[in-house]
Amino acid sequence: MPMSRTGRLQPRHLSYPKWPATAATLLFTLTLSCGAMAAGPAKAATMAPSGKSASTASAGIWDLTELYPTPEAWADELRATSARVEQLGRYKGTLGQGAAALRDALVAVSDLRRTIDRLGVYAGLGADADKRVATGQERRSQAQALEAKIGEQTAWIAPEVLALGDTRVRAYLAEDTELQRRFGFWLDNTLRARAHTLTPDAEAVLAAGAILLEQPGNIFGQLADADLPRPTVRLSTGKQVSINAASYEQHRASPVRADRKQVMEAFFGSLRAFEGTFGASLNARVLGDVYGARTRHFDTALDAALFDNNMPPEVYRQLVAQTHAGLPTLHRYLRLRKRLLGITGDLAYHDNYPPLVPRPRGEFYDIDKSKAITLAALAPMGERYLSLLQRGFDGRWMHVAPTLGKASGAYMQGGAYDLHPYLLLNHSNDYQSLSTFAHEWGHAVHTLLTTANQPYEKANYSTFIAESASIANEMLLNDYLVAHASTKAEKLYFLSQGLEAIRTTFFRQVQFAEFQLAMHTEVEQGRPLSGARLSELYCGLLRQYYGQAEGVMKIAPTSCIEWAYVGHFYYGYYVYQYATSIVGAAEFTEAIQRNGAPARDRFITMLEAGGSDYAYTLYRRAGIDLAQPQPYQALMVRMNRLLDEFEALVATPGK
Repeated sequence: MPMSRTGRLQPRHLSYPKWPATAATLLFTLTLSCGAMAAGPAKAATMAPSGKSASTASAGIWDLTELYPTPEAWADELRATSARVEQLGRYKGTLGQGAAALRDALVAVSDLRRTIDRLGVYAGLGADADKRVATGQERRSQAQALEAKIGEQTAWIAPEVLALGDTRVRAYLAEDTELQRRFGFWLDNTLRARAHTLTPDAEAVLAAGAILLEQPGNIFGQLADADLPRPTVRLSTGKQVSINAASYEQHRASPVRADRKQVMEAFFGSLRAFEGTFGASLNARVLGDVYGARTRHFDTALDAALFDNNMPPEVYRQLVAQTHAGLPTLHRYLRLRKRLLGITGDLAYHDNYPPLVPRPRGEFYDIDKSKAITLAALAPMGERYLSLLQRGFDGRWMHVAPTLGKASGAYMQGGAYDLHPYLLLNHSNDYQSLSTFAHEWGHAVHTLLTTANQPYEKANYSTFIAESASIANEMLLNDYLVAHASTKAEKLYFLSQGLEAIRTTFFRQVQFAEFQLAMHTEVEQGRPLSGARLSELYCGLLRQYYGQAEGVMKIAPTSCIEWAYVGHFYYGYYVYQYATSIVGAAEFTEAIQRNGAPARDRFITMLEAGGSDYAYTLYRRAGIDLAQPQPYQALMVRMNRLLDEFEALVATPGK
């Protein structure tokens, strides 16, 4: 929902405006820059006939029987829910009969959506546990089809609400407290969207086609995670390694420059062989975004994306402008990287990933140690927060280890509103695994706080808020490890990780956001968008951000295919929200560490608010205005402070 922690978000494509998907339909899959995923020899988990994972008795495998005891029970629920969806038409034309009639119709739809979310969680988690199992992929497709079906069957609701008029709707809200409590925000948002809401028939057509928007991402996932041929390389140790996404992310951080160079070239080479295919699938997604925006009378797809969150355009403009202004700080960090890695020639893109200093000896963060360190690091969040963490740790909520056929990356899936979140990890016992662990549990606790304080209909929190919740955990973790480092080498290592987090979560995500804007602009201006053109656009941004003209880093043409590896681009405009989120997280964590409970309470109150208001409004209520330059400049102050501390330690003799 992706950060370096940028995740692959799986949003709901509902009749406009989006309602009432739960917070939890945000699927945060980390596939970029995490370094937390490694190939492993563990046996793939498969679904046994009973519906339990074949390894359910083992530690580190989630228990999906809490959702449905068997696949047959899931199938029964799917059929029953599908039949109930078909009956929703009986509410059509009744919304003007009074506040109670409007409430009854919305409650009927909401109850079905809550069940559909639960069905989707079971199907999605089962499919991601082993993508080679056809029945799992079939269940996912069935769940997506049901989601599209309810969108089609309820497409008339927003137009009918609008036909009632603002005065009548607000009178209903004043009359019916339950209508206000559960649906007030959605109704307000619906009235706000009047200019972009179509006729009932047009809404039904768009809703029926919503499932088509999922297909480019599904094609990408199947190709990237399962079907793409894997090259094999021989490392300097003599070991042969098959280069998939997980092993690529592991070995691109090798201290041996020749190894990381050949690993990156092999992985990007496998993508390059399918440049046209990846380009066609991404182009299909962009065409869908542009079609949807134009159909709803937006000037651009970006305008449509900002409208969803009622986000002022100034936020996007400030983000890009302040990122460009901060590039000298990024270049300072890259020059430090070149010096410490001992590179005498040109710094290259494959030099981004090895640690600036060697990993501390004995670094080994297995899942139990990760739990203990995370609890200690997040102590500033208070006892209530820690108790929610402990509750999750004690449950069967995680699929921990890398396994054959398992989806890459990591995510929190909290779509089962009445149950608890689930987490998919690919834990490889290193620092990045630990950081990813803290990050995803930030999402999980956010979901627990939201569902405890908001009705289902207001639990659909924005990515802007979601990523601040998780990135704040990463920052607190990093600060804790720096403060408790037992040696100079350890302190340098953790400082370097804090610096790298800003590179990947801020600069990298804004680069992605600019790439999204560029490729959507190409289509909106009538120019063809091929794989080759995408590589050209991406290459220009890489060279700008990494300072090729300034002599900071030389970007080889082989690196320009990286866009084909980024699943985030298949889910509309949203990656820029990760960059704004690290800005918010930096301010929150600094305030919590400086001021204690008052700052912490403001932060937790924002998390508890879920989707009860617009993200920009919630941020401002918590004391941060993302339309102003100050928060972004404060992040650059933090990065320069980390650089100062790092350089001072390097210059200090002794250990």
